[in-house]
Amino acid sequence: DKAEIDRKVSDAARVLNLTDYLERKPRQLSGGQRQRVAIGRAIVRQPSAFLFDEPLSNLDAALRVNMRLEISELHQQLKTTMVYVTHDQVEAMTMADKIVVLNRGNIEQVGSPLELYSRPRNLFVAGFIGSPKMNFITSQHAAALNAHTIGVRPEHVLLSMESGDWKGRVVVAEHLGSDTFLHIDADGIGMVTARGSGDFPAKAGDTVFLTPDRSRIHKFNEGGLAI
Repeated sequence: DKAEIDRKVSDAARVLNLTDYLERKPRQLSGGQRQRVAIGRAIVRQPSAFLFDEPLSNLDAALRVNMRLEISELHQQLKTTMVYVTHDQVEAMTMADKIVVLNRGNIEQVGSPLELYSRPRNLFVAGFIGSPKMNFITSQHAAALNAHTIGVRPEHVLLSMESGDWKGRVVVAEHLGSDTFLHIDADGIGMVTARGSGDFPAKAGDTVFLTPDRSRIHKFNEGGLAI
């Protein structure tokens, strides 16, 4: 009856912070508010599982971050299964309890975000999880470790202006305040991305030295599977 409808709508609006907007028409709502209304339609049905198909793909960057937090908080409140499809690995890493990585319809790996980050099963998962993506090296450096390909993440490369295992020239320097991402043409290796502190002084054209954390190097065979 109408009282039951009002109660369910009121409860869903409270959970989604939409109580102040219940009298507005759709055209008077922002993109993020419309997304929350769509979620509210599902909440009032009290489903056993929510199915989200890239719900944030059409939102701007700031709104995506806010909605990501809101959906994660909603999941904690409702304690209901949510199946969430996304091409954005940041969404997958920050929101999921368990990730299923799909490639052309095939399941590549299933696990928690940190399991996939720390122990990728193959090159596809290793390259998909992590931002910026993992560096892959197939030169003599890989052969020296009895692998066809080795992978090292940008955050597991130590940067120095003075000395290191590998030498290279900075092609692009991205200074983001908290971090510095350097795209480096390393001698005998090719392009390598490294993550340093926000105040690392390198700029395009500078010579830098790289030292990978050997305990964090991933090894892969000719078939692309982790060794």
